[in-house]
Amino acid sequence: MKPGGAAGSTSSGGEHYRFDRIEVDVPAHTLSRDGQAQALEPKAFAVLIALLRHPGELLGRDELLDEVWGHRHVTPGVLTRAIAQLRSVLEDDVQQPRYIQTQHALGYRFIGELEPEGPAIVKASIEATDDGGPMPPAIAVPADARSAIAQATAPATVAPLGEHDHAVADQELHRAHEHVHRWWVPAAVLVLVIAVVSLWDGRSSRSNPRADASIAVMPFENLGGNRDDDYFAEGLALEMHDALAGVQGLTVAAEMSPAVAATRETDVKALGERLGVATVLDASVRREGTKLRINARLSDTTTGYTLWSKTYDHEISGVFATQTEIADEVVRSLLGAIPGRKEALAKRLAPTRNVAAFDAYLMGLQQLRLSAVDGDFEHAIGLFKQALAADSGFALAQAGICRSELFRFESLRDANAYQRARDACLRAVKMDPGLGEVDLALGELQQARGKFDQALGYYAKAEADPALKPSAYLGMAKAYAGKGQQDNARKYFELAREFRPDDASVLSAIGYWQYSNNHLPEAIESYRKAVDLRPGDAELWSSLGGLYVNAGNNPEATKAFEHSIGIRPTDAVLSNYGALKYQEGDYAAAATLFRRALEIDAGDFQIWGYLAEALLADPADAGRSREPFLRAASMAEQYLKIKPDDARALAALGWYRVNLGDAGKARELVARSEALGTERGEVGWYNAQTMTLIGSKEDVMKREAWAREGGISESMIRTNPFLKRFHARTGEKSVR
Repeated sequence: MKPGGAAGSTSSGGEHYRFDRIEVDVPAHTLSRDGQAQALEPKAFAVLIALLRHPGELLGRDELLDEVWGHRHVTPGVLTRAIAQLRSVLEDDVQQPRYIQTQHALGYRFIGELEPEGPAIVKASIEATDDGGPMPPAIAVPADARSAIAQATAPATVAPLGEHDHAVADQELHRAHEHVHRWWVPAAVLVLVIAVVSLWDGRSSRSNPRADASIAVMPFENLGGNRDDDYFAEGLALEMHDALAGVQGLTVAAEMSPAVAATRETDVKALGERLGVATVLDASVRREGTKLRINARLSDTTTGYTLWSKTYDHEISGVFATQTEIADEVVRSLLGAIPGRKEALAKRLAPTRNVAAFDAYLMGLQQLRLSAVDGDFEHAIGLFKQALAADSGFALAQAGICRSELFRFESLRDANAYQRARDACLRAVKMDPGLGEVDLALGELQQARGKFDQALGYYAKAEADPALKPSAYLGMAKAYAGKGQQDNARKYFELAREFRPDDASVLSAIGYWQYSNNHLPEAIESYRKAVDLRPGDAELWSSLGGLYVNAGNNPEATKAFEHSIGIRPTDAVLSNYGALKYQEGDYAAAATLFRRALEIDAGDFQIWGYLAEALLADPADAGRSREPFLRAASMAEQYLKIKPDDARALAALGWYRVNLGDAGKARELVARSEALGTERGEVGWYNAQTMTLIGSKEDVMKREAWAREGGISESMIRTNPFLKRFHARTGEKSVR
């Protein structure tokens, strides 16, 4: 550094500076305004001291990088971010600076007026975070989310679920979770500027601008002889991605599945251009017995050169330390040494110290992802329970059980799965109430019941963890859609896709939202993109086939269903294929397919309803329809106790009840389903059928019109056996 004295005090009491209302105490490493401590990262503080020691002098960028970071493979972006944080804390306008002047392409100088030496400055106290650093400031949130976030931060606002049979357990969950102190959002959260383009513009293929301190974590390669160990390598890569995503000042590209990575460029420079990152981390993993070898490499995407590489040979019990060493080396290379960072990374990368529990947890995560393909939620739950058997306090595994049960509830409308999910969430809260994954699970739990404001509060908490942002945004999108705020839903779907452009789950969620809002062509396109990304997903092909049925494109629907069954004959695709056979008038074949679906999983009331309809439509089997109608009605009523705002389920229950001879209850359910104003097509479809037994011609035809307006195809309406019989009986045609 340049020699020269500063105008601040360097007496025996230590080095101090004062300007305007700002006081800087170098030995205490504090900065205060009007006596109030201000949060400032160590590197930003060091940059400020360097500038204060040479007021009025231009300090070059390289000079500052050498002084503060030692220029260890760091990029100029780290200095830019430090200056930006200083401006924020000092309330210094970059356009009209009072303290820090930028000399473009050269460096920075301090231009404030330092006060002469005076009495020693009283040290300001800084409230510390758990890892010893300063408390990060809160972040501004969109106005439409403030009320929900206020609910999350105010102890008395997360209300119990309300129904008498749930109140005691939910109050216990609330009390356990509210035991945590007030939460905050890390300063690393950035405002995302989204181009004014349609959500469906294919943004995943566009070239991204490169960020200086940025990295893409590639899926780790399993070099062991057992391909069943792929889950272990993939799990380590995901854990590394999430840990690095939580480092302030580091930009981490969206996580990438092995299937997507296999289609991407292998050239480091091309990867950097496509993903907009300065570096790429890749690794290979070999596990043989109790031995573990990891070869890790960090590459510069501008030059293609390797910045560092290292081989780690340990017992399998050393996996946590190895992961921490790799993550710490990445952070040092891109941001320099940060006090307390290695300890924070170690905490993030070692959610348990039990290797057997961690191994079972990674298998559970993989199976949970696969459950979207094969519907085998029980396998995922079993693996998470195995992890808990090895470590009874493993909160992430408990949260995994909660989420698995919730996915089962949403997929199969199984009321018992919701009860199990709630119990698992309660246990996870007691284990670690401050864990972001627990907040995410709690958000999904509240959303499943239609408690959208409470769900938004929990999602806002989960969003504070950068690794959970995409999932939190997806949850927010669904919650806003549930509230009927479709513009907000679109905004958060956009954010989720911005973070995960190649995630088929995000695309399928968007597709379902489009379908629910009567945008059938757009929904089909979203699902087509999803199956392109995940062609081996039987559920996605089944859903795409169902959309084709609604669109009246039976040939394409048949292809999609047969493709799905060829992958794996799930209950979903068998029931969807049965619906197509039903529409074609082959009621016996439809009933057979529905029975096969129920043999796989008998927990979905809709499939029982479909079976009852197929039997009722066939005069030879009509007398056998009562039992499945009873099963469907009983299960639907249990489901609606948990999710009373499901308009489609209410309308379906009305249809079941009218066929069981309860006309009064059926009328009530028709009114309730229509009052919600959602899922107009499906509600109109069911209620038109119900009105054939208890309504007038006008009642039936009005609801047929609603079904058309809601996206139900003309062929589905025209071929419906109950509507056909009604119009034949009344002498009226179903008119458009």
